[in-house]
Formats: sequence, structure tokens, C-alpha cells
Amino acid sequence: MEKTKRLLFLDDIRYPIEAYHYTKQDMFLRSDWHIVRNYEQFVNRILEKGLPEMISFDHDLADEHYLEEDSHEFVEKTAYECAKWLVEYCMDHHLDLPKFYCHSMNPVGKENILSLLENFKTIKN
Repeated sequence: MEKTKRLLFLDDIRYPIEAYHYTKQDMFLRSDWHIVRNYEQFVNRILEKGLPEMISFDHDLADEHYLEEDSHEFVEKTAYECAKWLVEYCMDHHLDLPKFYCHSMNPVGKENILSLLENFKTIKN
């Protein structure tokens, strides 16, 4: 029986070893990451397997997030929407957030994700 991977890596294109190259975080050298590429895979993985011990977030989950547009109606949801879903899931099921990290190169998106999750942790404690 395969051991369930307890680390969740949300990124549309990169692999954990690539995140290690620019973050120098040793956790990205571990082999027990499960990779999800979009919002649907993220939600389905948690619904099927439960909360992982840790989640690492990229923000932009599709090329369209890099476009300069007046309309912010993207077809593909960002990891910020994943983080919002995670907070709702934890509230609904009376669960603590797993550990989290944001390896995104989008500084605004990264700050938004971390602020949301840190605020929820503060309110819950």
C-alpha cells in the first residue's frame, strides 16, 4: 500500500525541486510532495485525502494571470481562491490550518495568500 503523500505542492508548472533552487528551503528536497496544478485538483485532493501536513502555494496558476487586463475575470482560479477555500473548509470542519508556505514569485499574490492564512490562524487562536 502506497503511503499517502502528506505535502501538497500547488503550482501550474513547477516541481518542488525547482522551488528549492530559488527559495533554498530544504523542505522542497523531500520526495513526499503531491503536486496539484489547479484549483479543482487542490480541492479534490483535500476532499479525498484530508488535510496534508503542509501546503506550498504558487499564486498564478495559468499564463492568463500574467496578462495586464482591466477585467480580473480569469478562467483559471488563482491560489488565493484555493487559500480562501481552505480557510472555509477548516472553519466548516473545525480544523486547524496545515502548515503553509508560499513559493510564488508574484509578490502581491504571495502577500495576499500569506495575509489571508495568517489572519485566519490569528483569529482561530
